[in-house]
Amino acid sequence: MFAPASFNTRQDKNKETLQIEYEKLEFQLLRMQENLKQIAKKWSILGIEQTKLGKWTIIYASDNGEVCKIMAHDCETPFNGTWDFSIHASYKEDFHIQIDDIRGERNQGFGSVCMSYFKQYIEEQNMRKISGYISPRDWDHLERLLHFYKKHDFTVSVDYENQQGTIDWQPF
Repeated sequence: MFAPASFNTRQDKNKETLQIEYEKLEFQLLRMQENLKQIAKKWSILGIEQTKLGKWTIIYASDNGEVCKIMAHDCETPFNGTWDFSIHASYKEDFHIQIDDIRGERNQGFGSVCMSYFKQYIEEQNMRKISGYISPRDWDHLERLLHFYKKHDFTVSVDYENQQGTIDWQPF
């Protein structure tokens, strides 16, 4: 049985609190089952993970050999054909993939889950490098972006004067 992150953190929970948590978990598992069926009709399921907020999330991929998308959908809402979070990347020459965009709600834990799956996925595709750019449109959330990439072992270079930068990750 899966347990949400908060499920076992306190030993002094009363019976009513435990019952509510159990019912929420049961609901997520039923929703997960239905969402998996819908997502698997069109995309490759990569896994199921729990975010830092305790949400069970389905991670899936779309890859046509030119563009790769690693997407996430939580198990609290029905799947309606759209993702909650996504990393979009394009294949380049020499076993290299470039992150073009990261989209979705901030501070939900989807980014870290998707990045872990993305890195594992591209290694399985024999890619030797992930790169990307930091552009002026990223400047309003630069510190959060730098923290995110550094947390995931990217080398980050920033030109503060011109409001641009690069990211780089190599698995070997």
